[in-house]
Amino acid sequence: MSSVVPEGWEQTDIGASCAVLDSKRIPVNSQERAERKGIYPYYGANGIQGYIDGFIFEGEHLLLAEDGGYFDEWDSRPISYLVDGKFWVNNHAHILKAKSGSLTRFVHYSLVHKNILKHINGGTRAKLNQSDMRDIKFLLPPLPEQKKIASILTSVDEVIEKTESQIAKLQDLKTGMMQELLTKGIGHTEFKDSPVGRIPVGWEALRLREVTIQIRDGNYGADYPKSSEMLPSGVPFLTSTVVGNEQNIIFEKLKFISKEKHTQLAKAHIKTNDVLFTNRGANVGNVALVPPALDDANIGPQLTFLRVDETVITPIYLYIALQANSFKEQLRQLDSGSAMNFFGIGTTEKFLFAVPSLKEQEKISNSIFSIFKNAEVLTEKLKVLKMTKKSLMQDLLTGKVRVKTD
Repeated sequence: MSSVVPEGWEQTDIGASCAVLDSKRIPVNSQERAERKGIYPYYGANGIQGYIDGFIFEGEHLLLAEDGGYFDEWDSRPISYLVDGKFWVNNHAHILKAKSGSLTRFVHYSLVHKNILKHINGGTRAKLNQSDMRDIKFLLPPLPEQKKIASILTSVDEVIEKTESQIAKLQDLKTGMMQELLTKGIGHTEFKDSPVGRIPVGWEALRLREVTIQIRDGNYGADYPKSSEMLPSGVPFLTSTVVGNEQNIIFEKLKFISKEKHTQLAKAHIKTNDVLFTNRGANVGNVALVPPALDDANIGPQLTFLRVDETVITPIYLYIALQANSFKEQLRQLDSGSAMNFFGIGTTEKFLFAVPSLKEQEKISNSIFSIFKNAEVLTEKLKVLKMTKKSLMQDLLTGKVRVKTD
């Protein structure tokens, strides 16, 4: 923490600025909670754990994880929670309320992304003891400034929450439309049984090998680029981390290799509109469409590229179909059972899809892809909002930028 204290501010700590209400916490085991279901939130170290039929606290309070918190991830995940209303708290979260002269909401913003690792006790489960917690220091401006700063950050939080809600609604809409259009199509009245369930008459159930001209894994073994061969620029080299949970390319995670190495790894040169499939690991099943910017890039062994036969299926339709719940069910059924959840080409090419005519594929894809794009725009907006909030917190909570109070 900086030793510079802005004029009119003071350096304080949790013990001096907050009442610690830990003695009022009451843990309730999961079996008892199952018998006492209700409307009141039951909080633990990292937010709501469920709902219960009673409450022990009321009004605005601050919860700070005692054990099991995201202490190591303080920069990207919250370590404190602002709660209000009527609620219950177990013994895995410290509960605080600001004393006179301090604002609970301001204290929350001062702590929510604060590095407090020096106060954490190690062991099998990282723990923030109450005595250590009381010593956590932060800067405290006069109450009018606290209120103004908290109001500004709350306004940003409200926009963030609204944007997150809009994204969640679009995701629900996307899931519903995919379920409807990928199984029933548009305007069909006659259906037939197939290996993938009831589908419109005129559609076909085809395996992935029947709709592609090439299925190929990335480079591995002796040819795989060593860390010393990775460059700050050059030919893009994609690993599984590049294909995110949003089913798109995360350009910030691209690696690069030389043209010479790229030529040596000719096996896995990808093209625009290839579909990438993560074939192993925790994010197995993630997919992405190769954009023009990555034409003739290279991929590692955790990725498989699927090059479609465009006389049978469009790249966008396959990209969408690989995100459907019916496909995720196939992943579970065809899982090799290994610890790595690995899908080799022999398994991947067996995936089944309901395939309509190219004309109907285009209509279905356009309907669903528009939701994808709207969600993508909102997701980018959310990233900007979170960056803006982070910058505001750095400026406002240190006094680098002072606010005017009436």
